Amino acid sequence: MLNELDEIKAKLDALRPLPQAALRNLHDELVLRWTYNSNAIEGNTLTLMETKVVLEGITVGGKLLREHFEAINHRDAILYVEDVVRREEALSEWQIRNLHRLVLKQIDDENAGSYRKLNVTIAGAQHIPPDLVKVPEQMAALMHWYDNDAASLHPVIRAAHLHVDFVKIHPFIDGNGRTARLLLNLELMKSGFPAIVLPVERRLSYYQALDKAHVEGDLDDFVALVATCVRESFAAYWHVMGIR
Repeated sequence: MLNELDEIKAKLDALRPLPQAALRNLHDELVLRWTYNSNAIEGNTLTLMETKVVLEGITVGGKLLREHFEAINHRDAILYVEDVVRREEALSEWQIRNLHRLVLKQIDDENAGSYRKLNVTIAGAQHIPPDLVKVPEQMAALMHWYDNDAASLHPVIRAAHLHVDFVKIHPFIDGNGRTARLLLNLELMKSGFPAIVLPVERRLSYYQALDKAHVEGDLDDFVALVATCVRESFAAYWHVMGIR
């Protein structure tokens, strides 16, 4: 599948630069679907259309203020990811903290961007994240892996590994899942792949693949899930360009 993805990416690259109108259309749709699905995975009850109007600045009656902030914050975090890619900035712990700070802005400012000071569990998972005192050293180890070994991996596998290992550490008290999916797409986009949307309908298989990777060290299911989503992400480009 990785060879297939490289071939599809080469087909898209041959069309670049894409028309600005097409890029704007693709961007608006991506931000909406990425925000809706990533938040829905975590239990946000805004529908796709409710998320759209919240991002347009309209309050939805009967919905929690937190849910509104989650949508707005996620949109801002996507814009931050895009800026990092555009500037070709190297991934760092400082960058990850900034990303998390955007995710929890006005929701939990005390913990936004700060590593957790409590031990946590992941509901329904067999894996238990490391003790709080080990978080800084494990995050440092993750960055050491990224700086020294990750470059040799295919971008899709590298992005999947980064997501899996970050969630395994669970460095923050809240917002780890959203941050991990932002990091996954940051890595894909840096390598010229489209950002993916992990649909809420695949939440169960997503959680199962993550837990299998954490408990058994087997990332195959998670890599396959990410690769499938990458392949699907190209469809929007063919549609907007009128390519069958």
